[in-house]
Amino acid sequence: MNHPTLDSKGAATINIILILVIFFSVLIQTSNINKPEVKKDIPLPSINKTAIKERVFGDINTQRIINADKEPQNWLSHGRDYNEQRYSPLNKINKNTINKLELEWSIDMDTTRGLEATPIVDNGIMFVTSAWSIIYAIDAKTGKSLWVYDPEVPKVWSKKACCDVVNRGAAVWKGFVFLATLDGRLLKLKAKSGEVVWEINTIIDRELDYTITGAPRIANNKIFIGNGGADMGGVRGYVSAYDTESGNLIWRFYTIPGDPSKPFEHEELNEAAKSWNGQWWLMGGGGTVWNSIVYDPDFNQVYLGTGNGQPWNIEIRSPGGGDNLYLSSIVALDADSGEMKWYYQTTPEDKWDYHGYSRHHAS
Repeated sequence: MNHPTLDSKGAATINIILILVIFFSVLIQTSNINKPEVKKDIPLPSINKTAIKERVFGDINTQRIINADKEPQNWLSHGRDYNEQRYSPLNKINKNTINKLELEWSIDMDTTRGLEATPIVDNGIMFVTSAWSIIYAIDAKTGKSLWVYDPEVPKVWSKKACCDVVNRGAAVWKGFVFLATLDGRLLKLKAKSGEVVWEINTIIDRELDYTITGAPRIANNKIFIGNGGADMGGVRGYVSAYDTESGNLIWRFYTIPGDPSKPFEHEELNEAAKSWNGQWWLMGGGGTVWNSIVYDPDFNQVYLGTGNGQPWNIEIRSPGGGDNLYLSSIVALDADSGEMKWYYQTTPEDKWDYHGYSRHHAS
C-alpha cells in the first residue's frame, strides 16, 4: 500500500505493522473461541447426602431368590434360596481362618425362651424373630437395633404350644416384612419402620390348639403359611396362600378330610377319606404343616411336609387302621391354585408320631 506523504521504505514498514496487528488480532480471537470463558458461579444440582446413604429395606422378589448365588452376602429367604439347602457359598471362614473369629457385637433379645429363627439378611440389614413372635430389624454390621415390633401374643396361648413359644423366622418381600405369630395371625410390616400395614387371622377355630411357629414362604406375590397343634389335640392340618398386597385368601389346602357328612373342601379329600376309619374328624386328625413349605420355581409348585396324626394311637384315631392320607406325607401343590399334583406318604398308617416335614430340600 502506498501513502502520499511517505517514501516507499516508510510505506513498507507501515504495511508490515498493519499485517502484524491483523495477524495477532485474528490469533487472539481464535484463542477465545478454542478456550471459552469458564464461569465459576454455575449452580450445581443439589445432592441429598442422606438419601445417598439411605439403605433399601428388604426389596426382595422371586428373581432375586432364584439368583441368590449372585449375591452370596445376603440371605434372602428362609433356606437362603428356593432350594432351601441352607448352604452359603461364602468362603472367607474356613479351616485356615476359623481360629481368627472374634465376637464383633451381641444383642440382648430380652428372653430366656427358645430362639430358633433363621435371620433374613439383605443390604446389611438383618430381620430376625425371637420368642413370642417378636421381630427385630438390626444393622448387621454394628448390631444396632433399627426397630422392634412386639405383636403382643397373649401369654395364655403358650399352653397350646407343644414345644415352647418359639418362632422360626419371618419373610421379607418388596419392602415389607411378613410375620406369623404364635396365636395364628399373619402380619405385614413396613421393612423400614416396622409399622403394621395389615393383620389377618389364619386360624379356622381359635378355640382349638392351633399355633404357628414356622416361617412364612413367599413366591410370585403369594405368601404360604401352615400351622401346628397336632401334638396337643383337636386340630386338622391345612396350608393357606394369601395375596402379599391385600392379604386376601387365595386358596387353602386341607391335609386330611373333615366330616364326611359334609361336602369336602376340595376333591383330593374324597380319595383321602377312603383311607380313614371311625370318627376321626371328632378328634381333629392332625396332619399339620408347621414349617416345611418349599416353593419350586421350575414347576411352580409348593411342596408340603405334613405331620403326625392326632391322636397318635391309630386304634383310637382310625380304628382298624388305614393309610390315613395325607398324614406324614410330602404333598405337591400347584402354587397358583392349591390343586394337588402328587403326594408321597413316608409313613402309611402312622402310629409312631413320625412326620413328613423334616426340612425339605429341592435339587
